[in-house]
Amino acid sequence: MCQLLGMNCNSDAAITFSFTGFAARGGRTAEHIDGWGMAFYERSGCRVFHDDQPASESPLAEFLSRYPIKSRIVIAHLRRATQGGVTLSNCHPFQREWLGQTWVFANNGDLKDFQPVLDGPYRPVGSTDSERAFCWLLQELRKRFADRDLDRDQPPSWRELAPHVAQLSEVIARHGNFNFLLTNGAALYTHCSSRLQVLQRRHPFPMARLIDCDMSLDLSAMNGADDRIVLVATDPLTADEAWQPLSTGECRVFVDGEEVWRDVNPATRAFPIATATVGRPWQQPRWAGSSAWPMLLRDIAV
Repeated sequence: MCQLLGMNCNSDAAITFSFTGFAARGGRTAEHIDGWGMAFYERSGCRVFHDDQPASESPLAEFLSRYPIKSRIVIAHLRRATQGGVTLSNCHPFQREWLGQTWVFANNGDLKDFQPVLDGPYRPVGSTDSERAFCWLLQELRKRFADRDLDRDQPPSWRELAPHVAQLSEVIARHGNFNFLLTNGAALYTHCSSRLQVLQRRHPFPMARLIDCDMSLDLSAMNGADDRIVLVATDPLTADEAWQPLSTGECRVFVDGEEVWRDVNPATRAFPIATATVGRPWQQPRWAGSSAWPMLLRDIAV
């Protein structure tokens, strides 16, 4: 079982606070130690960071927990390997280009016997079921919008894409749990098979307290009356906030910090949680419940 974190908002924001709690699950408070990654969209560009080391021990994760990269859409992932070895090429999020846009994808689940025919331009670089699913998903979307030409037409909007993303997700989810975050920098698409939570933040902003470490933040000091923020995560990151679980088979789309589309497919079912068989062994550190742990949790920016 991996861990997902996504953010969508209507103005540039730093995810350093949430990422600090999230990264603790990469070896400190949970066993998701087989690599991690994070993608930020900035204007027309996308920064993607990967490391095959546990997030709680990664100097790169420590840097990102302090450096407030401002973005309107972020996707982060902590890996617990069920298929594919512990290598950099198997770290999420994955990225591909379609119609002049950078698409980013991260998945939590385990797909059995999923070997789709990949007859388009997209091929996996690594050996995960997740990357195969991403390549097939983009391949099929490309086929369905084959009449689009970058020189003449705009890329399809979220209104056009959302029903197709939901339909294709259901096909993949027949092979196992398929919880994912997907974005092109304009909208955040989500799908839940077994476990995914969403949190809407807007004025008045509360005092937020992380679950995985002893840290709180007064969000009202960081955000204005017009700001809207959506967080999506495998499990709640903060206590005392109204995280809401998505239903099995539920797809949602978020734009500018609020939900714009929702659909639930009753044919989707949740599978038993897969056991990590190819990842690193993990034992919870003795200091996991204390505040005296590595530098990752100190001197946080925003």
